[in-house]
Formats: sequence, C-alpha cells, structure tokens
Amino acid sequence: MTQALQVLYVEDNVDVRELVVMFLEDEGLAVVQCGSAEQAESEFAQRRFDVLITDVSLPSMSGTELATRLQRLNSDLWLVFCSGYAMNHGLALFGPRARCLTKPFESEELHLLMKEIRACAA
Repeated sequence: MTQALQVLYVEDNVDVRELVVMFLEDEGLAVVQCGSAEQAESEFAQRRFDVLITDVSLPSMSGTELATRLQRLNSDLWLVFCSGYAMNHGLALFGPRARCLTKPFESEELHLLMKEIRACAA
C-alpha cells in the first residue's frame, strides 16, 4: 500500500477549513490544517509535505507568497491555490506542479485534482 500524500492546508475561514479538511481526509490524505501562513511555515519546518493547498487571500501574508517561500525549500512541492479569481497565467510562475481551484468549488473538483496529483506523484 502506498503512503498517503502529506497535505498542508491553509485557510483562515474556520468553516471552510473544516469542510475542506473533511473532504481531504475522505480522500485518504494525511492533512495538517493551518489558519495562517505563519503557522503553515512553522509546520513546514517540522515535517515534509507533498502538497500545499492554500487560500490566496490570507491575513498578513498571501498564499502566493507562502507558496513561493515553501517552494524554495522543496522544489517538488505541489501547489494548489484556492481563489475567488481565476489565476490563469499567474500559475505559470510556479511551474508545472501548480494548480488553481476557483472558489466556491465542489468536492468533486477537489477529488479530481487530488487524483491528478496522485497519478503524477506515483
């Protein structure tokens, strides 16, 4: 049996965070949830993650800035940006392992994206 992908999920809205964590855990993923970019940096320093899923609009540091910092530490990190706006060309700046989920998204969209990442990571 393959080891579950290690996911770092960053969302400052508690209700959204709890719902998405439930979806991710239903996918069989190991999830560490954070309410801020600073908390996420602290968690990232303590263990290895395969995927960063982050809201773009976070207080004090944006999800894109967080992704830039963490990607410098682990170039193999998959990045999933959750945003109310399509990121289109902005994703290219983060390389081939960057994706965007436009809010609000359905659990099926998250499922398909995680399936894609698992297939690429295998």
